[in-house]
Amino acid sequence: MAAPHRRKFLGRLSLPERTFVADALRTETVGGVLLLVAAIIALIMANTPLNDVYQDVRDFSFGPEPLHLHLSVASWATDGLLTVFFFVAGIELKRELVAGELRDPRAAALPVIAALCGMVMPAAFYVLVNLGGDGDLSGWAVPTATDIAFALAVLAVIGTSLPSALRAFLLTLAVVDDLFAILIIAIFFTSELDFVALGLAVGALVLFWFLLRWGVRGWYVHVPLAVVIWALMHASGVHATVAGVAMGLMLRCTVRDGEERSPGERIEHRVRPVSAGLAVPLFALCAAGVSVSGKAVGDVFTTPEPLGVVIGLVLGKAVGVFGGSWLAARFTKAELNEDLAWADVLAVAMLAGIGFTVALLIGELAFPGDPALVDEVKAAVLVGSLIAAVVAGVLLKVRDTRYRKLSAEEERDEDEDGVPDIYEMDDPEYHLRMAAIHEAKAAEHRRLAELAAAGSTKDDSPA
Repeated sequence: MAAPHRRKFLGRLSLPERTFVADALRTETVGGVLLLVAAIIALIMANTPLNDVYQDVRDFSFGPEPLHLHLSVASWATDGLLTVFFFVAGIELKRELVAGELRDPRAAALPVIAALCGMVMPAAFYVLVNLGGDGDLSGWAVPTATDIAFALAVLAVIGTSLPSALRAFLLTLAVVDDLFAILIIAIFFTSELDFVALGLAVGALVLFWFLLRWGVRGWYVHVPLAVVIWALMHASGVHATVAGVAMGLMLRCTVRDGEERSPGERIEHRVRPVSAGLAVPLFALCAAGVSVSGKAVGDVFTTPEPLGVVIGLVLGKAVGVFGGSWLAARFTKAELNEDLAWADVLAVAMLAGIGFTVALLIGELAFPGDPALVDEVKAAVLVGSLIAAVVAGVLLKVRDTRYRKLSAEEERDEDEDGVPDIYEMDDPEYHLRMAAIHEAKAAEHRRLAELAAAGSTKDDSPA
């Protein structure tokens, strides 16, 4: 009796999935570099004589007071711009659920368990540190978030040719992470609810869903309605970014007859550059401006709240993602891709410790009445993310030669038909084409050799 087929963990992606992941991560990588630049600018402004100007701009308020939208620039960045980020995250999650890694419950078990463990363990590390140091437990959720754009910016900087399977695993981790992060924000950081505004927001969301199902198209319909939904959600007391995720999840991400791409993919393709290239960097510009003096950095390692954040990001994420992946593979009897090793999973687990965008957001929400502690926690997010990035970079560099070889194999296209050869190995026509190509090359080599030999004989003949 034949042995049952065992699923591959981090196995080769299908060609459409690989193409989608490559396109999505290319945009996120560019956005990550912009995010990194924005964070550096914010840090420079906050630690130089420009600090007064920086703080005045952040605190400048504008917007209609009767609609409860007279907000500071920093609040517009947090509540408004990040809604675009979470809208894209909602589309990504919907696509993963219907067409990506999460559509098969057995395949989804691995990244979901890894992501959950990668959120539980950092929170547990934070709680343990603060219980021992008599700190404030309110920040338990800060180190649970992973910033995919920043993680990919690190990959771009160190130039690692990470195989597509590992990149897809990191992307799926981040998508699941974003879902649970928004649930944490909605459940634990909603204090007072305005049920009238919330009811109107839900009603507007239902209208948004019906318009999508009826095939109503046009930005002039959906964008104003989206703004109304966002404003009502903000007025309700629920964090406004929840509206972005909800609308993203409502978009159809399956392709119908006559369509090249689903509506969700089309809209994501248009909105992702706005999110990665504008919304998130501007949020970082407003949120990352914290003091990095010697005392401030010292406080990160001596005060329980920021210390818990650093340990949660560096150790908690690594232990959680790696341990969750190993346990899930062990109990689902999934075999690790023979081209990779568990050291590669550990490197990705360290990358997951780069928490920035959502971690800074939760840091602001966790300690609303203590701006000094908020700044310390933000500094801890930066320090923890930097440590995780350096350690991950070292681990990835150790395996860089192997990654380059795997990447070259994934890209090789000897028959020049636009499809990587690795996806055609099981196609009999591919082997016929390759045999013809090799025969043509051999014939050309023989012809050149004969011409060279003839030329040599002619040169050696007596005058």
